[in-house]
Amino acid sequence: MKLLQVPEFDIQSVKGFLADDEGEGLYQLALTASQMGPCLEVGSYCGKSTVYLGAACQQQGQTLFAVDHHRGSEEHQLGEEYHDPELYDGQAQKMDSFRTFRDTLQRARLEYTVVPVVAPSAVAARHWATPLALVFIDGGHALETALADYRSWAAHVIPGGLLLIHDIFPDPADGGQAPYDIYKLALASGLFEALPTINTLGVLRRIA
Repeated sequence: MKLLQVPEFDIQSVKGFLADDEGEGLYQLALTASQMGPCLEVGSYCGKSTVYLGAACQQQGQTLFAVDHHRGSEEHQLGEEYHDPELYDGQAQKMDSFRTFRDTLQRARLEYTVVPVVAPSAVAARHWATPLALVFIDGGHALETALADYRSWAAHVIPGGLLLIHDIFPDPADGGQAPYDIYKLALASGLFEALPTINTLGVLRRIA
């Protein structure tokens, strides 16, 4: 699927953990949702999901806010399973995906569509007042972090808008449970209804 009018850009060149069908799902869902207002993602990493969401927003003349502190989740840190040496800032002795993220936006020509918000999720949300047509949560997978992301952003989704949660694994043998826990929390709130899941991408629509 060709997302952008940028012949030299290849989505597969962007580091990330998003399956192709999930990315295409993000694009299609955002294409519809962004007709109602701006969209926001929590957890940009190097920008793979940002390109899918941003391309849809760009088509609709809309804005995507991309919230990430760019210091990586627990599993990205030095010595951990998903640590990437190319994203490690030796001088600061910290992981830093922001430089790569900015390069992705430049290559995809999305710099006038995507607004990077470089801050922890809860800090970015502290004084947030903009209603959102779509929120995509794909930040840290520790329960405390996932809960903070849900509590910070779900309330900003407008009626008819979408709440998307990545890495939904109903069976604990398949993966961590924090994203699934906040998915269930959203359903239990009575504010959201479930739409068909796309691979591990949970899709919820706000109904109240």
